[in-house]
Amino acid sequence: MSKVCTEENFQELQQAIATHAGKKGSLMPILNDCQRIYGCVPKKIQLYLSEKLGIPFAEIYGVVTFYSQFSIEPKGDYVIGVCLGTACYVKEAQKILDEVKAKIPDLEVGKTSADGKFTLEATRCIGACGLAPVMTINEDTYGNLTKSQVEAIIKKY
Repeated sequence: MSKVCTEENFQELQQAIATHAGKKGSLMPILNDCQRIYGCVPKKIQLYLSEKLGIPFAEIYGVVTFYSQFSIEPKGDYVIGVCLGTACYVKEAQKILDEVKAKIPDLEVGKTSADGKFTLEATRCIGACGLAPVMTINEDTYGNLTKSQVEAIIKKY
């Protein structure tokens, strides 16, 4: 979940900038640090980085929105990823995705639940094709899923 913007977080951001600024390819490590510090890279931080680093906002925004490790919106405590890669899709992963949405009614793909507990992502191949269909929740992987297993898995979290 997104961390509150505190003076301590801001000082940590300043340290990240000081550590990496001026070096070739500095934007990615700085953005990685921002993601770690704040739980996302919001527009306000992107604008600040643009000013501090002398990099156009559009370039920073383009990097943040291109790479999947970055998020503009805060993520929930538990990020649910349902693989929709070819192997998973053929094994009816869409039904798993629909079941997750049914069990957490206010949850949509790319969004976080109102209570901030869950974020739902439709992912591409995670390299577990032999276990299709696959769902991840943070670092935990669940394979060979059926719709009937989804509710019990979600209840663990």
